[in-house]
Amino acid sequence: MIMKTQNQKSSAGHRGENIRSDCYFEIELTNSGGIKLELKSKVASLYGGSIKEQVDEMCRFFEIKNAKVFFEDYGALPFVIASRFELAVKKLFPENEKEFLLPFNKNNLYTSSKDKLRRSRLYLPGNEPKFFLNAGLHKPDGIILDLEDSVAPSEKDAARVLVRNALRSVDFYSSERMVRINQLPLGLEDLEFVVPHNVHVILIPKCENAEQVIEVDDQIKRIRHENNIKSEVFLMPIIESALGIVKAYEIASAVKSNCALTIGLEDYTADIGTQRTLEGKESFFARSMIVNAAKAAGIQAIDTVFSDVGDIEGLKQSVIEAKSLGFEGKGCIHPRQIPVVHKYFEPAAEEIEKAKKIVLAFEEAERKGIGVVSIGTKMIDAPVVKRAQRTIHLAVLNNLLDEDWKEK
Repeated sequence: MIMKTQNQKSSAGHRGENIRSDCYFEIELTNSGGIKLELKSKVASLYGGSIKEQVDEMCRFFEIKNAKVFFEDYGALPFVIASRFELAVKKLFPENEKEFLLPFNKNNLYTSSKDKLRRSRLYLPGNEPKFFLNAGLHKPDGIILDLEDSVAPSEKDAARVLVRNALRSVDFYSSERMVRINQLPLGLEDLEFVVPHNVHVILIPKCENAEQVIEVDDQIKRIRHENNIKSEVFLMPIIESALGIVKAYEIASAVKSNCALTIGLEDYTADIGTQRTLEGKESFFARSMIVNAAKAAGIQAIDTVFSDVGDIEGLKQSVIEAKSLGFEGKGCIHPRQIPVVHKYFEPAAEEIEKAKKIVLAFEEAERKGIGVVSIGTKMIDAPVVKRAQRTIHLAVLNNLLDEDWKEK
């Protein structure tokens, strides 16, 4: 045995009538008899053999030679089985730092970029594998595996292992791979579990100063160096307090790794002593500060989530308002919100046509060496051209322009 333990029996995972895509393990150490596996699964006739092979492999990996292992299956995939077994082992041997890592899914080796389109980001509770499997099919721009508010304090260790394994195994169909870590300092420990496994963006919750962002960035740099990770890991601080809003630009400009700034309105409105409303007057100042701080720092401004999943019209109006304020994306808590967010954040047809005329007029004036650009009787100055170029850029990212414009 690797290490001594005072616990002879441990358990991990979930069980019950409403559980799916998950499993439950009990491991009881014995003095002899080898590994005795008791398997309870509706698909034992189909997958019992492969489950036993995986359990035997994990026992060898963790050097467990004699134990009674009870496994109750609710449709768990291998990465979930590995997660729950590893946690049960580490409850027996708290000092054991070995990680049982399944091979990377080849579809998960893509990278991201700082200016990637981030209209939608779908939150998934980090300890609920049933939400992971088909999330990418809904085509959000980003998928957030959440280790913070959606995970109970007693489940933090379990969520870390599960999120780590999901990053390696689950096909997210090219969605940007994001993880929301816990509030610092606990969140710094989360980074060890996610940075080596091709995470693209780390969301930093309840951010109130630049030092927190720098601390996360430094920790990521260390882990990348130790693991020889070449791909970049970007940061998205979440501001959720009055102090954070006051220091928004300081936070937004803290490190080059920042790709976006966002806001959490549930915590913010609680902090200023008010209630969040659909109209949103109570958060107008804070949201405007987020947009201005992000734009001043040269990064994206991303709006908060819309919490009423059933109110699609309300979501539509919220997205239209967010876009008018200067936001470029919004959080989603349900897949049905994604198409609405995408539709109303993308440039409208009339916006694109107007932008095309402005850009063409500007290019024509440049070719002729003319310093003044006009369309009809209207003079077009530099800020208008810049806004039109931004609209064209968004139209290209949203695949709303033909091939000729994509080449410009």
